[in-house]
Amino acid sequence: MAPLILFAHGAGLPSSHPWMRGWSDRLSRVGSVVSFDYDYMAAGKRPPDRMPKLLARHRRALDEAREKHPNAPVVLAGKSMGSRVGCHLSLQDDVDVAGVVCFGYPLVGVNGKRRDEVLRSMTAPILFLQGTRDRLCPLEVLAEVRSGMTNRNDLYVVESGDHSLQARKRDLKAEGRTQDDVDEAIAGTVTDFVKSLF
Repeated sequence: MAPLILFAHGAGLPSSHPWMRGWSDRLSRVGSVVSFDYDYMAAGKRPPDRMPKLLARHRRALDEAREKHPNAPVVLAGKSMGSRVGCHLSLQDDVDVAGVVCFGYPLVGVNGKRRDEVLRSMTAPILFLQGTRDRLCPLEVLAEVRSGMTNRNDLYVVESGDHSLQARKRDLKAEGRTQDDVDEAIAGTVTDFVKSLF
């Protein structure tokens, strides 16, 4: 049975954003994708809600998705903030999650504080998709955190990729590649990771 992939948006992009929709389409190659909006986004408000409210909405979305896909194994995927909330959700005792996919995990907040405690507590397998230009997740800091994690934790690095995994145009031109090529390589990595869980 194909897995249920619950796909959460980042702090500034709703589920209807072209970036989210494009990745929903790619993820649908390996599972049944369900997206949702956090309450603050649905209400058109900023800034994002605090973690307890984000987590409650994420859990509600999972429960609703499971009603429609009752027997499917679950993979939590998310963009930035949505991936971080998914990591927290995976720790709840009554949540059975096969794996977590993080598109640009926000390891370092704007205040410089690390957000690694949840990662060190996780037991579900996790895939990090990170760009080398992502200031919210310096790869050397992520490497240090990963060395202290006890669960399976995979990393795919996008050369010259930013927080949204967009590679620098001049680098793509020099390599004779396009962003579509980059995205397809990422999608292949996600597909392999998800398939390896079952």
